[in-house]
Amino acid sequence: MHLFIRLLKESVFFASHSLLANKLRTFLSLLGITIGIFAIITVFTVVDSLEKNIRGSIESLGNNVVIVEKWPWSFGPNYPWWKYMLRPTAQISDLNAILKHSKTVEAATFKVDVRKTVQRFSSSIENAHICGVTGGYENVSKFQVENGRFFSQMEADNGKNVAIIGKTIEEGLFSPGENPVGREIKIFGRKFTVIGVVKKEGESLLGDSKDDQVMIPANFIRNIIDVRQENNQPRLAIKAKEGVSNEQMKDELTGILRAERRLSPGSEDNFALNEASVLSKGFDGLFDVIGTVGWIIGGFSILVGGFGIANIMFVSVKERTNLIGIQKSLGAKNYFILFQFLIEAVFLSITGGSLGLFFIWLITLTAGDSFGMEITLTLSNAVLGLTVSFLIGIISGFVPAYGASQLDPVEAIRSN
Repeated sequence: MHLFIRLLKESVFFASHSLLANKLRTFLSLLGITIGIFAIITVFTVVDSLEKNIRGSIESLGNNVVIVEKWPWSFGPNYPWWKYMLRPTAQISDLNAILKHSKTVEAATFKVDVRKTVQRFSSSIENAHICGVTGGYENVSKFQVENGRFFSQMEADNGKNVAIIGKTIEEGLFSPGENPVGREIKIFGRKFTVIGVVKKEGESLLGDSKDDQVMIPANFIRNIIDVRQENNQPRLAIKAKEGVSNEQMKDELTGILRAERRLSPGSEDNFALNEASVLSKGFDGLFDVIGTVGWIIGGFSILVGGFGIANIMFVSVKERTNLIGIQKSLGAKNYFILFQFLIEAVFLSITGGSLGLFFIWLITLTAGDSFGMEITLTLSNAVLGLTVSFLIGIISGFVPAYGASQLDPVEAIRSN
């Protein structure tokens, strides 16, 4: 152990001396490794952050939630869109049938979405996301009302003009420190009383963040717009009871919806039962492809960097041939010389990799706003970068290190 520590100290000393004595050569040699690690880990960092954001948005739909609508969440070259286009949209009558006959459903809701201007005095937010929902929405969708409350069942059933707003809506219409609860806003030219504010969620790549939404009772909005129109995205969100699998619930829902829509035994379903897991699986292939591209892009740079480190090690061996001869004449073993140069190569490679990781870390501090999501250099990606650097150091430094360890001490001393 003592010998290894001594060997490590001497190798780091020689490597540091070589770095400082040949700055330009060292810079050019390390550049390839730095760029390679930067390219690979940058791709992985962005992909991991993107995947985390997307999967977080998908999970917000709920793992035990089934979405009923006309379009299935499955895509491919044989997607029969013309057949799905003829299907009817989900309706409140479907919801009522499910609530009446289901034994596996814990909560269910109907939802439509429109874009309208929200006003309060002279302040307004154009193209705001207005969601018309029925009672039970708070039990199906994952969100938290931090100020005020959600609709009561009576308010939802009677279509009262009440609203729950997101943080972005609150910040756009109300002064800092002003309590929106109990105040009035105007949508569709009609007044709504704010009864709750949703806790800030942040951006969502799927576009379902509650921050820029205004939730109002579906039984109010159905008197203003046609909730059967497809461009209003009518759909049902249904949550299974604890201990009931999605497959069990889907089997029951299929029977209830077929009966409600009076489909004959031989006809196909005219509705889709979608799950969040389908979206999640659909992104798996995309993330794999992006990761492979990252390895290819960074691999070329790392290959160049590896040759650069091998080159600098061959030069270092040549410059220190006389010193190697003296060390061997004084009793230094072959493995001592081998490890001395091998550790030096690893030190050079890890230095380049660390620089690449440092630049990535600097970018993550400022790039989040540009990407519209949080970008984080994870510990696993940092370890991966250092591991790749270590392996490149071993691979590129072994041949020159082995050559140095096999030098004849007499010939080495005479080299000068």
